Amino acid sequence: MKFINYTVIYFAVLVALGILTAHFTPTFFFSLPFLAVLTIAIITSWFIARKQLFPTLFFGSLAFIAFFGIGFANYQLRLPTYQKLHYSHTTSENKAAVLQLKVLEALKPDNYYIKFIATVQASEGTNTTGKVLLQIHKDSLIPSITVDDILLVSASLQNIPKPLNPHQFEYANYMKNLGVYHRVLISNDYILQHSKGSKTLRGHAESLRNYCLKKLLQTDITTDERAITQALVLGQKKDISKQLYAQYAAAGAVHILAVSGLHVGIIYLIFSFLLRPLTHLPHGEIVHSALVILLLWCFAFITGLSPSVTRAVTMFSFFAFATALRRDTNSINTLFLSFLVLLLINPLWLFQVGFQMSYMAVAAILWIQPTLYSYYRPRFYIDRLFWGIFTVSIAAQLGVFPLSLHYFHQFPGLFFVTNLVVLPFLGLILSAGLLIVMLAAFSVLPEKLVLFYNFGIEYLNNFIAWVATKDHFIIEDISFSEAKVLASYLIIISVFLLWKKLSYRRTVLVLCSFSLFMGVLIWESYTSSETRLIVFHKSRTSLIGYKQARALKIFRSNLDTATTFQKTNPIKQYRIGEAITVFSEAPLQKIFRYREKTILVLDSLGVYPMISEGSIVLLTESPKVHLERLIDSLKPACIIADGSNYRSYVQRWEKTCAQKKLPFYHTGSKGALIIE
Repeated sequence: MKFINYTVIYFAVLVALGILTAHFTPTFFFSLPFLAVLTIAIITSWFIARKQLFPTLFFGSLAFIAFFGIGFANYQLRLPTYQKLHYSHTTSENKAAVLQLKVLEALKPDNYYIKFIATVQASEGTNTTGKVLLQIHKDSLIPSITVDDILLVSASLQNIPKPLNPHQFEYANYMKNLGVYHRVLISNDYILQHSKGSKTLRGHAESLRNYCLKKLLQTDITTDERAITQALVLGQKKDISKQLYAQYAAAGAVHILAVSGLHVGIIYLIFSFLLRPLTHLPHGEIVHSALVILLLWCFAFITGLSPSVTRAVTMFSFFAFATALRRDTNSINTLFLSFLVLLLINPLWLFQVGFQMSYMAVAAILWIQPTLYSYYRPRFYIDRLFWGIFTVSIAAQLGVFPLSLHYFHQFPGLFFVTNLVVLPFLGLILSAGLLIVMLAAFSVLPEKLVLFYNFGIEYLNNFIAWVATKDHFIIEDISFSEAKVLASYLIIISVFLLWKKLSYRRTVLVLCSFSLFMGVLIWESYTSSETRLIVFHKSRTSLIGYKQARALKIFRSNLDTATTFQKTNPIKQYRIGEAITVFSEAPLQKIFRYREKTILVLDSLGVYPMISEGSIVLLTESPKVHLERLIDSLKPACIIADGSNYRSYVQRWEKTCAQKKLPFYHTGSKGALIIE
């Protein structure tokens, strides 16, 4: 086994820890003068350490602190607070301004908006920087907007809305991890000017991808098969139907639909194999690696230079470069070196799911798979092929298993079967897909090749659909917190270390890791034992949840309907987030008590009895009630309006409560109300 340079690993981990610390302590600023003094001290101590046989503890400590500080400062200096030209310093929130935006990236549209990430080049004539989420109401008059277009708009900066119910996906945090802190919400009427900006490399890449998509649309490849081809080769997933995507997710093969480290790794192996004859020439290793790197970046270019593909290509470019240098080092070193460089380029990548899963999968394959493979030595090529795929699948799944449970809350039990069938042919599918796209781009695509390729993708989709029907192998609604993720990785690492070499210290480490995991389970069970009442926000429906430890009872209107909210949002997300094991539903009562408080539910009939003063009144289904008279009669402690009410009614009630100086709570603006 080649030599592992642990120094690179330590430095990469320290930079990551510095980034994490800065992320969770944004108010503390790691001063640049301190970093400058620290850097001078390190350089001085390094010159002294060169004359010594072993580095001193002082030099090592300074180096560790420096790399931690580099990660910390690299994250903080990218925050709007420390960027003098950031638009937030010159433009007020919720105040109309003339903004000049340049489109950086097109996002997947939803039912109401088309969405882009854009940079604010100017605000009210002042040059600025910083990215925003641009949302444009869907309208037939919307012009075609592409990357590098410049829009002059009259709009206000708005905070990206936070989720209205607990444990919902926090889109605002997701955008924050992309460096986006505000949104611009407009219709076509507020676009004052639309022009083409100077082309960037990303813009040229997007134009090439759109051209390839257009040419692919002109072929005879059927709809679902073309959508899969676009996803595999061009990184365009928006045309995949919800049903087809759900089938891939249920079969444990959704990872092949997003161009990532898996695809780039396969393409890296394909290019390396095809160009291997060049290694026999003078300086062939260098020429071979240079061409592999060039072809990898060409692939990234036709996928639109998306961040996920760019990261993966950068990672494998390091592997190709290390091969050219013929350094006696381990692939783990190369992996951590690329990890370190990418975090220095953009520390926000550390918080993105694709980045985390790519590196954990590759790290597990490099570290675990060789040991797994050595336990069986197949004699024949086919045996070696399937044994290699099987061990790679196990290693990769171990690497991403805790993250998959945390982010996706499900485990496909047949993922081994899926990978054994799909992975052997994925290289062939990718190679054929690249060929199909290239020939289609030049309008020289043979019809027989289209039929053959279409049949192959159709067979793949049918197999995925067949696996997805075995839903009893799919474990869903798994609650897996961040603490469990960290404890799980400690278990995986310690068990594998003990497996490789039995020793007292490693045995103790395994026992400690399992003890830590059990401690996390006990702590989470203790913290979830409290009782609370939740008024959820749900359009056109009233939902009140009563949580007691791991049991949840939902009181809702229209219980006579066949619909159950156990598997629908926001109840599904809350059940998973709180690890609910017992669930039930009941009709919503007109009056009930909670913690010595009387709660009156006033529905569309608007009829209410006399109750004690200081009670809580919940308005549902837009009751036609004279609220001022109700307040004078009942003298409630507060008024609550949920998502089942008309917006115009809510606005009128809010004004009435303001005049009466009575607390008013609307779940549509403040989110679900949690009463402890």
